[in-house]
Amino acid sequence: MKLLVTGGAGYIGSVVSRLLLDAGHEVTVLDSLITGHAESVAPDATFVQADIKDAATVLTPGAGFDGVLHFAGLIAAGESMVKPELYWQHNVVGSLALLDAVRAAGVPRFVFSSTAACYGNPAEIPITEAAETKPTSTYGATKLAFDMALTSEAFAHQLGVTSLRYFNVAGAYIRDDRAIGERHDPETHLIPIALEVAAGKREKLTLFGDDYPTPDGTCVRDYIHVEDLARAHLLALETSKPGEHRFYNLGNGQGFSNREVAETVREVTGHELPVEVAPRRDGDPAILVASSGRARAELGWVPAKPTLQAMIGDAWTFYREHVAA
Repeated sequence: MKLLVTGGAGYIGSVVSRLLLDAGHEVTVLDSLITGHAESVAPDATFVQADIKDAATVLTPGAGFDGVLHFAGLIAAGESMVKPELYWQHNVVGSLALLDAVRAAGVPRFVFSSTAACYGNPAEIPITEAAETKPTSTYGATKLAFDMALTSEAFAHQLGVTSLRYFNVAGAYIRDDRAIGERHDPETHLIPIALEVAAGKREKLTLFGDDYPTPDGTCVRDYIHVEDLARAHLLALETSKPGEHRFYNLGNGQGFSNREVAETVREVTGHELPVEVAPRRDGDPAILVASSGRARAELGWVPAKPTLQAMIGDAWTFYREHVAA
């Protein structure tokens, strides 16, 4: 298929692009490079540096695209609460412009990289697709708003849509000639921050709260290896049906505590990892774990690298060879 990947210079989008190319698809990457990295774009993909608001310049009616995989957007929940206007502009206004271009070009398939932040503080764990959507951040609200727009689009215009919702992505795509890993500026994610501490780039790892109702008192979160997540996007693309909007939650099904992450970083890196406990952050739920039962049953998706050791091991290899170096 001929496919457009928006945000294809970012962490997840670039890995998905690589797997699409490996599967024999023709890939065009659209990315503004505001947060993405040009060197992450696969050399055998066509790269267009542009904002998603200008997607119509690529998705022309005669271009013949068979599908769009949409990753472009802002992702920091904390920032979204102090700069909400940025998130509504990028994640909703920009995405709606993309959707207009998809409709005008007659593209039949659309895969959206959504988020489990749409569920907010869920009443039941693990979180199924039937859980009530009550986002607690502007980030989650903007992703949910576009999900709702996609449902309307599928119904009105027979677009085949799949939304994938997940929490924390980790690990790296590493091959002999290619390595793609997590690089955010500033970094806000636990595992890459812990690796910076292990490498001596930060003084300590801060864990927010150790008095939660969990086995060790720290928050429990779901993690998924970036390669497993990327494969789910390919399966979603292959199984989409006209006029349907399908939702799938993705995760390892059990979750890992913040202290487990810290201990595994020590184990994998062989370095000390000073930890400081700070007060809880407002709005942090004790446990967030996704149920992936529907994805396993309907997509045939099974994580190949579900362990923390595998995720952190790949992330550490990437960090040492391509970030710290």
